[in-house]
Amino acid sequence: MKMIALILGLAALAACGANGPPLEPNANVGLSVGSNGVNTTAGIGASNGTLSVGLRL
Repeated sequence: MKMIALILGLAALAACGANGPPLEPNANVGLSVGSNGVNTTAGIGASNGTLSVGLRL
C-alpha cells in the first residue's frame, strides 16, 4: 500500500510542472497595405521566458 501511495505521489509531482515553467503559446496576425498591394503575415510560437521558438508565415 505504501509503494502505491509513493508511486502516485511521484506521478502527481511530475505532472504538476515541477521540472520548470510551462511553455506559453503565442500567435500574431498582420495586414498591411502599401504601394505593392496588400500583404499579410502570420506567426505562431511558444516561450517560457528564457527560450522562445516560433514560425513566421
